[in-house]
Amino acid sequence: MLKENFGDELKTLESLQFKVATIEAATNKFSKENEIGKGGFGIVYKGVLSDGQQIAVKKLSINSGQGSIEFQNEILLIAKLQHINLVTLLGFCLEEREKMLIYEYVPNKSLDYFLFDHKKHRVLDWFERYKIIGGIARGILYLHEYSRLKVIHRDLKSSNILLDNNMNPKISDFGLARIVTIDQEPGRTNRIVGTYGYMSPEYAMHGQFSEKSDVFSFGVIIIEIVSGKKNVRPIELDDFDDLLSIAWRKWRSETPLELLDPVLKDSYSRSEVIKCIQLGLLCVQESPLDRPTMAQVVSYLSNLLVELPFPQEPAFSMDRRTRLNITRESSSGQFNSNSLVSSINDMTKSQFFPR
Repeated sequence: MLKENFGDELKTLESLQFKVATIEAATNKFSKENEIGKGGFGIVYKGVLSDGQQIAVKKLSINSGQGSIEFQNEILLIAKLQHINLVTLLGFCLEEREKMLIYEYVPNKSLDYFLFDHKKHRVLDWFERYKIIGGIARGILYLHEYSRLKVIHRDLKSSNILLDNNMNPKISDFGLARIVTIDQEPGRTNRIVGTYGYMSPEYAMHGQFSEKSDVFSFGVIIIEIVSGKKNVRPIELDDFDDLLSIAWRKWRSETPLELLDPVLKDSYSRSEVIKCIQLGLLCVQESPLDRPTMAQVVSYLSNLLVELPFPQEPAFSMDRRTRLNITRESSSGQFNSNSLVSSINDMTKSQFFPR
């Protein structure tokens, strides 16, 4: 139980608790007009408290399956996570069979809102994209190494990255997060949860998760930010040219800039774009041991002169998938692999890329 780690924090819980009546008043009784998001967890509403503070209320589904004690322990954990690149939890409501999480309101919606539909939304320039990549990295590093307990998010994706007024990224949605002790070995679960396309292979196929699972998801997000394309990867289509395959092919053929979102035209830093593609590919390597830690990622992003390792063929790429027999186990999102065949890519180091 997390209470054993935090001690007696009943007063903390009490200070974070909101009444249903307060939230109903803030959201106009959860009116349709205040609905700003929806998912398997429930619905998110925008609200305004009596003091004028804007809030986002995540109204969890009654069928969420989480008990009251577990819910309160999760609150205690999330309340301890304070970082500029994490969405701030303001409180919770646990009353009349309702379970709600109250967060700070982040006005600019989620990253995917800006990346994947340029006709409807303004374009993120390269400066903003690079800043977003760095901010997400620092937020994950905090979860892995600097928070009170090591937190593995397990559902990092573009739609779970919110943007504030200054386009600073804030990691949200800790509903699937797992808390582990600092020296704990990688965990395992029989219930695979998360979003396919962002899951690491060891998690998607074997239920093994660690901080390197989050690193993999972050690598996918980097490639999405650079390209402006979503990593859609229908597992039933063997000949589908997914985003990681495209990124790897561009890298291998020494034409990485062809991956860049064309709306950016000439307004970008060539060296930064190439470094981000290289870093994204490093993060999505097949073996967790070949992926960098988030501390290394942050160092790579902040140091202009650092030399990055050269990536090998990423997990789930088209070439690799022709050698893997991956099947969907059920609609629950669980996967298995009947045969895993390792491969060694014999690409030589190229002098094409800047050091």
